[in-house]
Amino acid sequence: MYHIFVRRTAVWAFEQLNAGNYAALLDRCAPQVQHSFAGAHALGGSRQGIPALRHWFQRLYRLFPNLEFEIVDVLVRGWPWNTRVLVRWIDRAQLAGNLNYENTGVHALRLRWGRLTHLQAYLDTQIIAATCEHLAAQGIAEAAAPPLTD
Repeated sequence: MYHIFVRRTAVWAFEQLNAGNYAALLDRCAPQVQHSFAGAHALGGSRQGIPALRHWFQRLYRLFPNLEFEIVDVLVRGWPWNTRVLVRWIDRAQLAGNLNYENTGVHALRLRWGRLTHLQAYLDTQIIAATCEHLAAQGIAEAAAPPLTD
C-alpha cells in the first residue's frame, strides 16, 4: 500500500511541474535536499537546500516556460525511512525561435519519511546544452549563464 501511495505522489508531483507549480514539490523537500543535473550548461550543477533548488526551478521555467513531462514508468522500492523512486519520462516544450524540444530521461529520487532528500536527473545533456545554445542565440542571455551551484 505504501508503494502505491508513493507512486501516486510522484505522478502528482510531475503533474504539478507540468502546471509550472514547482512550489508544490519544494513543499515536500527536506530542508537540505540535494539536487544534481549533469552538464556544463545553464541548468547543470549540484545544489543543496530548498532556496537553491527554488532558484534552479525559476531558471528552468524561464528557459522552458511550457515544459511538460509525460510519465512512462514509476518504480518504488524501500521503506518509509529509505524510499527509492525512479521516474522515467519524456519531456517536451515549444521554445523561443520555434524550437521543438524533446528529451527522455529518468529522475532518481530518495525519500525519507515522505520528504525528498535527493533528486538526480539522468537525461541527454547534449540536447540540453544544444537547446541552451539555441536559446542564447535567440537573445536569452540566461541560457548562456554558468550552472547554478551553492
